[in-house]
Amino acid sequence: MAREKTSSSKTNRRQLLAVVCASHSCCCCCAAGSWEAFKAVDPVSITSYGPNTLHVGGERAGASSHTYWNYAMFTWFFCPLFTLVITIIEMFKLELLLKMCMDWSDFTTGMAMSSALMTVSVAITYVNFYFCLTCIHGILVSVFAILCGLLYTLEVIKDKFIDRKKGSYLAAPPGFFKVMEAFVSCMIFVSLSGYRDKPMVIVCVILYIIPFPILPLIIATNILSKLKMCLPFSLDRFVSIFLVISVLVYVFTAIVYPIFMFKGNPRPSDCPPSYCIWAIQFMVVFFTYINLILFTLDLIFTLLGICGFKRT
Repeated sequence: MAREKTSSSKTNRRQLLAVVCASHSCCCCCAAGSWEAFKAVDPVSITSYGPNTLHVGGERAGASSHTYWNYAMFTWFFCPLFTLVITIIEMFKLELLLKMCMDWSDFTTGMAMSSALMTVSVAITYVNFYFCLTCIHGILVSVFAILCGLLYTLEVIKDKFIDRKKGSYLAAPPGFFKVMEAFVSCMIFVSLSGYRDKPMVIVCVILYIIPFPILPLIIATNILSKLKMCLPFSLDRFVSIFLVISVLVYVFTAIVYPIFMFKGNPRPSDCPPSYCIWAIQFMVVFFTYINLILFTLDLIFTLLGICGFKRT
């Protein structure tokens, strides 16, 4: 009986997360007078209604070509959609089948941590770039964006510190480091600009791309334990080699990118962070050093075999 109550409570929390994350996009319609559409939102309708309201919001803001705006649109669609999928799976007890090939509790906690990262970062960037004191649309979206990030953060706090769930990979340090590295890589990609006429900077962009597609493959293979057992090679050894290459890539880009990007490109005297290209280009350097630190720590922990990392 207690297990059923716990499962019901988890499902209700995820339904609330899905509704709030979608409802901030629905406020775009509210600002246009579609209050009935806002009231009608429920988790089941998010998959079809969410993308339409996000499209309306993008048209109203007039910033649909901005990379930060596109990242926000993707996050506000992806996170509630995944929350809805997890909710449906748990409602119909389908996780009992998935537990045969994966740690379901680790997966859901890890996804909550990833969603918290994405929604909090989007809330910060949206408020920085698009918030307007005289725009009711901007105020409503900002409030719901912050609320969405807050709810995902509370979900993570409850799972990790109140329920004391111990993840086997995704919600544990080894997996979450990979999630952080992939997340920071995404922030680098959405911040890239002004590199087309600079060959050495283009080389750095190519190097940024190399580790990125491998990270999701490593994460997915570790989550699916049955798949990991079928590999003809040692995944842990492959991860160690990958980390060494990634550290070398980021050492190179951390040195070369700022030199060739900012050579003859000083900071303008009038450069507000919300719409100054130079400031956005500087964010690439900032995130490059963040990822360099993450990959270096990941490699050190792996080589030493501490904090849950497997020594190879």
